[in-house]
Amino acid sequence: MLNRPTQFDPATLVQHLWPLIVYGFAVLALIALMLGLSYFLGQRRRDAATDEPFESGIVSQGSAHVRLSINYYLVAILFIVFDLEAIYLFSWAIAFRQTGLLGFIEAAIFIVILLAGLIYLWRLGALDWGGKQQRNL
Repeated sequence: MLNRPTQFDPATLVQHLWPLIVYGFAVLALIALMLGLSYFLGQRRRDAATDEPFESGIVSQGSAHVRLSINYYLVAILFIVFDLEAIYLFSWAIAFRQTGLLGFIEAAIFIVILLAGLIYLWRLGALDWGGKQQRNL
């Protein structure tokens, strides 16, 4: 049985949580410092060019609202999903000796499931950027 105190002791709680409290105050102080410096060192006047869009030294032409194909977003989300799976595989590789054969089998099953999902998406046409004319070629 564990020896737990029966009463709530605030001194013990503060003793265990003081690093978290100090970290919280340091974060708030850093935020206040950055906001204060940007307020005091920032620009005070507004010119006509202040509200102009400006990118890499070139004044932009046309509208900033460019319509992109849904395929762009689909491939981007699929990249994120499969990239996050690589993080899990990396952690398995780091702990390979500790997990042993069972961990290897789990990682192999995980890779097979990922490959099945990738093949399914490929067959579905989710990775095709071209139109219908290019798919038939």
